[in-house]
Amino acid sequence: MILQGEADSQAFGRRLARSARPGDLIGLTGPLGAGKTSIARGLLAELGLAGEAPSPSFAIVQPYDPPEVRFPVLHVDLYRIEAPDEAGELGLDEARLDSLLVVEWPERLGEAWLADALWLTLSVDESGARTLTARVPEAWRARWPLT
Repeated sequence: MILQGEADSQAFGRRLARSARPGDLIGLTGPLGAGKTSIARGLLAELGLAGEAPSPSFAIVQPYDPPEVRFPVLHVDLYRIEAPDEAGELGLDEARLDSLLVVEWPERLGEAWLADALWLTLSVDESGARTLTARVPEAWRARWPLT
């Protein structure tokens, strides 16, 4: 899928939100500036967040709870995490029981986390367009927004 800019990325995030639910992990990977946060912002807007979601780059975990959004969501940015054991200290395993986890730089969680994650990879071409590819696990097959 080609995303021409921020508006396309946010629109895709909105579509994705219609299929997401608590317990899911959506991994967003790609270089800095590829549009990971734009997809997350669209998803959060569709779930009811008024205003623009801040990037969790420095906070690492930005929680959203009802009534701000329809169900609990953690927007996580692991860019500054260097090893999976550091990510383990964030309490994401407990949060995943009742929250949607939207994780930028998910590869820093370690493989055990990613088996059933929806894995979205963004790359940027020389024109600035973003190419999105997806690894869709069995848990997402029936609800993947592009089928």
